[in-house]
Amino acid sequence: QVRLVESGGELVQAGGSLRLSCTASGYMYGRSNMAWFRQAPGKEREFVAGLSRNGKNTEYADFVKGRFTISRDSAKNTVYLQMNALKPDDTAVYYCAADPVILTAGISLSERDYDYWGQGTQVTVSS
Repeated sequence: QVRLVESGGELVQAGGSLRLSCTASGYMYGRSNMAWFRQAPGKEREFVAGLSRNGKNTEYADFVKGRFTISRDSAKNTVYLQMNALKPDDTAVYYCAADPVILTAGISLSERDYDYWGQGTQVTVSS
């Protein structure tokens, strides 16, 4: 089991920065690839960024490359999403997710592969 709790979402102006945090508990956390997804009003949930369980590999959606960075602090059981140069189109509820995998597994971009989800944190970017 993995329990995930996100925080850090808030209202920010376009061009600003935010750092989202996802604090995890449960023995499967250390055996999971981690990812951030987001869902804007009226749209489907979409992959944003992913990080392998060993912290060595990352994946990013094209629309966040160069602006967002995913990282992991194993000592704190926390995954971060640093978001810079925010745009109004980034407005969404951001979800943290865990995908328990073997060590050599790649990072999935599909939400169907993620077994554990947080409750989400709202990010609103004003123009």
